[in-house]
Amino acid sequence: MESWLNSVVDAIGGVLSGYPLVIALLGAGLYFTLRFGGIQIRAFAHSVNLLRTSGSTTGISPFQAFATGLASRVGTGNIAGVAVALTIGGPGAIFWMWMTALLGMASAFVESTLAQIFKIPHRDNTFRGGPAYYIQLGLGSRKFAIAFAVVLLYTFGFALNSVQANSIAQALEASFGWEPQWIGISLVLLTAPIIYGGVRRVARFAQWIVPVMAIAYLSLAAYVCIVNIEHIPGMIAMIWRHAFGLEPAAGGIVGYAVGQAVLMGVKRGLFSNEAGMGSAPNAAAVATTKHPVQQGLMQMLGVFFDTIVVCSATAFMILLSGQFIPGAAPEGTVLTQRALGVHFGDWAVIFTGITVFFLAYSSVLGNYAYAEVNMDFLTQRPWFLNIFRAFVLLAVMLGSVASLPLVWSFADVGTALMAFINLVAIGLLMRYALAAWRDYQTQREAGVAEPVFARDALPPELRETLPANVWPETRESTAVEGKATGRTDGDAVASNAV
Repeated sequence: MESWLNSVVDAIGGVLSGYPLVIALLGAGLYFTLRFGGIQIRAFAHSVNLLRTSGSTTGISPFQAFATGLASRVGTGNIAGVAVALTIGGPGAIFWMWMTALLGMASAFVESTLAQIFKIPHRDNTFRGGPAYYIQLGLGSRKFAIAFAVVLLYTFGFALNSVQANSIAQALEASFGWEPQWIGISLVLLTAPIIYGGVRRVARFAQWIVPVMAIAYLSLAAYVCIVNIEHIPGMIAMIWRHAFGLEPAAGGIVGYAVGQAVLMGVKRGLFSNEAGMGSAPNAAAVATTKHPVQQGLMQMLGVFFDTIVVCSATAFMILLSGQFIPGAAPEGTVLTQRALGVHFGDWAVIFTGITVFFLAYSSVLGNYAYAEVNMDFLTQRPWFLNIFRAFVLLAVMLGSVASLPLVWSFADVGTALMAFINLVAIGLLMRYALAAWRDYQTQREAGVAEPVFARDALPPELRETLPANVWPETRESTAVEGKATGRTDGDAVASNAV
């Protein structure tokens, strides 16, 4: 029965998450890139500056929201997924992964900006928002919104968290010989205090673990590149040749090899950075910002960091190790471990286990944050949320000790359904993100260092549907409030979260 169900779900997932999803996500990324004038290039330097200057504020800071989104994005796919893409699609897959990320940055900007525009206040003095919220408020469809929320709850609350826990258990068992059941119990004990503290505690934890994790991993990659600096030009040239079929293919079928490179590069890129899938906007919405575009730009930068920086770090360490064999059987973490072993010695096995732990554990917390936002959308009952948290912990425990092929198959179907629902929604609502972007540009061109958003920047038909206590009616009213209370414009906006 299980094998039959697995084959059916695999077949459905193969259709949904194959070329139709690839075409939809790439097409959306290209469309948004054109409509927003290449925002990922034009505003890249500014988005980096926003990340550097986003300090603490009332509620959850922009950087905490950025780190929460990145915690879910950066996971075992950045280690195992890149290795699989290389062994199946060849070095050319890395080039198409880069192209996917560049287009996906525009989709990430649109969905995260919309999440900020349509966010609502929450009882914990922060905000909630995301696809379910902008579908209901922007499109007026409660049923459509519920469908998205339910799919996300299963996919990120249970399925993907089980998968991440399984990755942790396998890595720690291989590195240290620990029993999976004790690893599962330890994971539950580590996870429970954080998720029972809610999204705010997850965000505070993520702002510390994500930078530390990223710096440690990227430092190793930087060392490998410096030591092998003379081989870098040849490696880049090899990636380029394989991407366009300019290199002889294994078996001599060049067209097939290029197709595999494109498919694997695009799929691994999309499922690594999640651009357009509707997951990261749930984290983007919780931030207290002065303008929706600020968080849109920062989440856009998250796509760049996840794929073009972290995934490239893994690919470079593998390609520079001499362990990559064209046409070999697909390998994941094992190939990455062997590559690190060449560069750093036998201790790389232990290091890889520790790295997988932090990557997967941060993903568990980021995934939970997404799920809590959607649970809040479905019900405001605290006791129901506590029951849901208990089931998340159960999924973590079961994932540590179980074999998960069926869960993986359901997760693939879930992420594909999320993406299709979200792409339709952001396509229909894009004009509001475009209005916010033009308002932001106008203020910047007028010399305003930190633009402030108000509802009068949006088309009239939308202004009355947004909660009055999130964004002010006009920028002038915000300025008046700030003068009367001695606060800045940004403080006046932030105070609406309380």
